Amino acid sequence: MNNNEAVCGIDIGGTNTTIGLVKANGQIVLKKNIFTTGHLTAQEYVSALAEVVRDLIKESGYSVTGIGIGAPNGNFYNGTIEFAPNLPWKGVIPFVELMISHFPDTEVVLTNDANAAAWGEKVYGSARIENDFIMITLGTGVGSGIVVAGKMVYGHDGFAGEIGHTIVDPNGRLCGCGRRGCLETYTSASGIVKTAIELMESRKLTSILDNISPDKLSAELIAKAALQGDTIALEVFDKTAYYLAWKLADAVAHTSPSVIYIFGGVAKAGDILMLPLRKYFNDFLLQIYKNKVQLRLSSLPDNDAAILGAAALVQQ
Repeated sequence: MNNNEAVCGIDIGGTNTTIGLVKANGQIVLKKNIFTTGHLTAQEYVSALAEVVRDLIKESGYSVTGIGIGAPNGNFYNGTIEFAPNLPWKGVIPFVELMISHFPDTEVVLTNDANAAAWGEKVYGSARIENDFIMITLGTGVGSGIVVAGKMVYGHDGFAGEIGHTIVDPNGRLCGCGRRGCLETYTSASGIVKTAIELMESRKLTSILDNISPDKLSAELIAKAALQGDTIALEVFDKTAYYLAWKLADAVAHTSPSVIYIFGGVAKAGDILMLPLRKYFNDFLLQIYKNKVQLRLSSLPDNDAAILGAAALVQQ
């Protein structure tokens, strides 16, 4: 790319969408956010998204050579978003086709949001020298991107790598995917809140969280309470780490990665999450994998891994 050229990276989340212009060296020139929700149809959302892209181009003075998109249930092969439980539109959305209608002369590539985050770590982050690793995204949902032998794993239909929808308890919490007991229902931001409410009701212990109404409770507030030594909040993150470590140990048995990266809003809890996660992970690992797999927080700044990864898909 020339000095005045950039790729547009788009990270579609369940609540917010972030759009950024990315130079070849990974520098994000300019970025903006819009709400993912609040649009009657996917077509209206894409129109609003396209308007923001045009605004970024105008404000920055850069020309865009391609658009990369990371989205829940994004199918790299078909350019579609399919039955995403955490997005407001149901069914199969021809997302790339809709974007191309606004940018007919621009290459548009779409993949799963967690795959995009993984590729961002590979191209711009700590995974530059790693050929076998997993990226776990903890936020509104729980996603995963799996890289084996330096290549993203898509499977035959584009949907490989759904660790967040592996089952923890077949009779457990109802998931947005329609099944029960998915990992996502226990380790996503909303899953953490549910765990806190359950513990407060069952333990009957005094907690900092008692002063927060259930509808205002968030994973961030629970993390802050845990940092203050709150017993309930600490137990919430211990349980969260337990379930996540269990499924990560299972994932190691499938692909034997050298590193598992943790990324997303919930990961901002830091050691409150990572210390018990590392303990349980080591406990659950099969003996042949012990002390061979590292757990690390994503190294990319400001949690821009998904934007950078989506952009990197086009740059390649």
